[in-house]
Amino acid sequence: MEQTVLVVGQDDESLRLDKYISLHVDGFSRESLKSVFDKGFVYLNGEPSKASRRVKTGDKVSFILPQVKNDEVTAEDIPIDIVYQDNDIAVINKPQGMVVHPACGNYTGTLTNGLMYHLDSLSAINGTVRPGIVHRIDKDTSGLLVVAKNDIAHNKLAAQFKEHTITRAYKAVVHGIVPNEKGIIDAPIGRSPSNRKMMCVTQKNSKNAVTHYEKLGINDRFSYLKLVLETGRTHQIRVHMKYIGYPVVGDRLYGYNRKDDMIFEGQLLHAYLLGFKHPNSGKYIEFRSVVPEYFNKVFNIKACEGENNG
Repeated sequence: MEQTVLVVGQDDESLRLDKYISLHVDGFSRESLKSVFDKGFVYLNGEPSKASRRVKTGDKVSFILPQVKNDEVTAEDIPIDIVYQDNDIAVINKPQGMVVHPACGNYTGTLTNGLMYHLDSLSAINGTVRPGIVHRIDKDTSGLLVVAKNDIAHNKLAAQFKEHTITRAYKAVVHGIVPNEKGIIDAPIGRSPSNRKMMCVTQKNSKNAVTHYEKLGINDRFSYLKLVLETGRTHQIRVHMKYIGYPVVGDRLYGYNRKDDMIFEGQLLHAYLLGFKHPNSGKYIEFRSVVPEYFNKVFNIKACEGENNG
């Protein structure tokens, strides 16, 4: 089992230790971490620690998480919004808060568990833990993703992602008034040296990352943006928006953690458009998804877009 080491930043000062880990490790809730603490696998500054301990800036948090076992991933009758499906693919509109595939300590309630129940077949390339999963979107991001129902479709879709020929567009509400109507963020992204679960703009051990944005509307405190990915790096939009000083509202990892953020379970980021060549016919197909209603808590999306959410 691999040991993970995190260094507490100023924004996480005084958080409970279990809360801190759940915020920085995908797929783990405070409840699912209980067994990890009970087994003594969590250390604060080198000493075994309880879940209730409060962390301080600069504290070193280290822990060992159990690995997912194949036989722990089972089909579950979870409601899933299947936008489209045929013999080769399925396009899913994932809600905010749903993990795409099982991770350590989080074996149930994921999109994968639901797919195993609702779809008649899934590709086996990623094994029994991630059947059919070609790509993913963050737990707290909503929107569209494509699933492969056989290995041939999986390989052809994966090739399109690798070649950056997939069309992916998002809509987001961000803090502040973005000055330009349109722009390009061209800044390489790599792993944060202080927190392995975070990404950052860096020249060290990074990959090129390009995000195009267009301002769709503003109010007195926020901007409503369309964002198109030219590349597909982990947390790319969230990292790039933080980098230029306009973090996504509700983003607990890369945002401000202001009062406006605390009313949401996740960030106001929605994958609303997905287009690709069908792996069987070769024909380009495109899907769109309406921005969730909760965006309107901080921005009048309907007034900005009228009846057209595309």
